[in-house]
Amino acid sequence: MTRPELNLLINFITDKQIHLISDEIYSGTVFNSPSFISIMEALKDMNMEKNNRVHIVYSLSKDLGLPGFRVGAIYSNDPTVVSAAVKMSSFGLVSSQTQYLLSVMLSDKKFRNHYIVKNQNRLLKRQRKLVSGLEKSGIRCLESNAGLFCWVDMRHLLSSDTFEAEMELWERIIYDVKLNISPGSSCHCNEPGWFRVCFANMSEDALELSMQRLKSFVGSIKKHNHQESEKLRKEAHIGKWFFRLSFQSFNEQDQR
Repeated sequence: MTRPELNLLINFITDKQIHLISDEIYSGTVFNSPSFISIMEALKDMNMEKNNRVHIVYSLSKDLGLPGFRVGAIYSNDPTVVSAAVKMSSFGLVSSQTQYLLSVMLSDKKFRNHYIVKNQNRLLKRQRKLVSGLEKSGIRCLESNAGLFCWVDMRHLLSSDTFEAEMELWERIIYDVKLNISPGSSCHCNEPGWFRVCFANMSEDALELSMQRLKSFVGSIKKHNHQESEKLRKEAHIGKWFFRLSFQSFNEQDQR
C-alpha cells in the first residue's frame, strides 16, 4: 500500500476505534516498485507510533526462507495482546539451537543487508523468467511486485467453467506434466481456472524445464481441442449434406 493509503487506513481505524492487524510476512520479498512501507513507518510520520490498536505480525518463513524454523513475532503496544501472545508462545517455544543460529545471523548487519538485496534481485529475475515462459505458452499472470508466487490464469484450458474441471486440469498437470502447482480453489478463489505457481523454490534449470513441459502440455490441449472442433465441424457439414439429400429425395418422390 502507498503512504497516502496507509494514512487513510490509520485515520479510519482511529475514527472508528477498531483494531488493525498488519501482516508483513512478505515485506522483504518486494522486488519491484512500489516499495514496501511498514504500517509502523506511517504511524511514526503521524506521531502515533504508540497506538495500541495497530498490531504487526511477522515471520522468518518467507524473507529468509526458513519455514521449518517456525519463528515469528508480534509487535503491539497493547499490553493485553502482548500478555496473551507471551502465554501462547509457551506452546511453541523456539529451541535454544535455533535461537543461537538466528541471533548470529540477524546480528550480522553486512550479511543481512546483502542477503535481502540479493534475494530481491533473484526473485525479480525468477519472476520475469516465469512470466515470460508462461506467455510463450499462451498463459498470462496477474501483475505482481512481491512474494514467491504468481497468480496464473488457466481458465482457457478448462473443459468447463467449473471447479471440478479445475481439479481435472490440476490432476493432469500433476501426472502428465509432473508439476505440482496449487489450484485456486485451495486458496479460496471464487472463480475456477486460476492457479498459484511458486517460482522461488527451484533452480533456473528446473524452471526452464518446467516451462518446456508446460508449453508442450498446452500445445497438446490446443491440438486436441482443434481436432475436436474439426470433428464437430465435419459432422455438422455431413449432417447438413445428408439433410439436403433427404430433402431433395422427398421432393422428387412428391413430384412423382
